[in-house]
Amino acid sequence: MRRGEEWALPRKDQGKARALARDYVDSRRSASEFYLFGVVVLFILLFLPALRGTLVVDYVVLVVLVVVVGEGWYTSRKVLRLVTQRYPGESTRGLRLYAAMRNTQFRRLRMPPPRVKVGDKV
Repeated sequence: MRRGEEWALPRKDQGKARALARDYVDSRRSASEFYLFGVVVLFILLFLPALRGTLVVDYVVLVVLVVVVGEGWYTSRKVLRLVTQRYPGESTRGLRLYAAMRNTQFRRLRMPPPRVKVGDKV
């Protein structure tokens, strides 16, 4: 599974459409990839007494949420369009959420691991 061989992958990761979605997501950098670092910073900001009464943290949380959801929506649309072009008739059930969730994971912790480098053409 760590080598990404098709027979060893879990059922949710098998198929040509899922492999294309993984390759597309892995070939790009995204802000959603690093949102967990931002969540840690926001968590610390929540406990600062100087910011407790202000709305700064609330607006920052909203911005982070909008960025993550927007990027997930954009990535899932691109993946769906790419899969329907390359593999007509292939099932795309659950593919949008699969791509969006992979987009939010740290690159080094993705399983199966990325087969393409950042910037490679898919």
